[in-house]
Amino acid sequence: MSRRVVVLGGSGVLGSRVCQEFSAAGCSVLSVSRSGARAPWWSDDIDSTSIDLSDVDTRGLSQALAGADVVVNAAAVVWRTTEEAMRALHVEFVGRLVDVLAGRRSRLVQLGSSYEYGPAEFGVTTTEDDQRPPTSFYGLTKRQSTEVVRRAAREHRVDGVVLRVANVFGPGAGGDSLPGMVARWLAAGEEQLPLSPLTCWRDYVDVRDVVDAVLAAATAPAADVSGQVVNISGGAAMSVRELVHRLIALSGVPSRIVELASRTVLEPMPWQQLDISRARQLLGWRPVRNLDDSLADMLAAERQSVGRGATA
Repeated sequence: MSRRVVVLGGSGVLGSRVCQEFSAAGCSVLSVSRSGARAPWWSDDIDSTSIDLSDVDTRGLSQALAGADVVVNAAAVVWRTTEEAMRALHVEFVGRLVDVLAGRRSRLVQLGSSYEYGPAEFGVTTTEDDQRPPTSFYGLTKRQSTEVVRRAAREHRVDGVVLRVANVFGPGAGGDSLPGMVARWLAAGEEQLPLSPLTCWRDYVDVRDVVDAVLAAATAPAADVSGQVVNISGGAAMSVRELVHRLIALSGVPSRIVELASRTVLEPMPWQQLDISRARQLLGWRPVRNLDDSLADMLAAERQSVGRGATA
């Protein structure tokens, strides 16, 4: 796969891994992010540049995307931010992005979110055609960005596909997520885990499976995927309480869960399970990592991180 790939939000959890996998596949890769940071495990041939995507003008963006065969937009904000920042990055920036890509031969892979869906009844599997409105501002702005890409694709202005990604876990999946936060505490040997009430069921997907889906979306025929929204998830809901207990068991740390009042910035969603049949049909993709492997690898990555911090 000899292509020029630009990853927007390339320093993030998903973006950094997307950069590495495209590079491993033989692509020329440029990571674009506000910090311009490089992941320590990247190969030397991945380039990076610092651009504030929320504030970049069309000229600067056009220069960054010059010669790109594939553009992956993994840029997003959710934690410790404002509604204004979400609107700027998720909606206004994506509008500029499709304007810059209009008429180019670039494939745009937009990373959406399962929070673009509203709450479903217990036991219901959500398809990409579900119209329940999101209940968080994050979900609302991400859904608006999806519509920007879909509209531009329907008008044949861009060749774009949206991957609607579920809750991500696995190695390096980030301390802001519930599994990542718990794994970090367990890696540090914490014996008490202060958590919001563990009453929800969520659909989780390994970060490495998501990256596989991105690579598949980048190379799928335009006739199959342009203008499509595709769910990327494990395909099955799981009790978050069961997930935390499994992490504790795998860690070997005798930790106790202490449930506190909810403090999440996202509106509660008691149940979510996504239909992934479209991903199988259009991308030839399915998740291949099992739960215990994902959680064990997450714990191992967090232990390495804690160890590096102790010796720094």
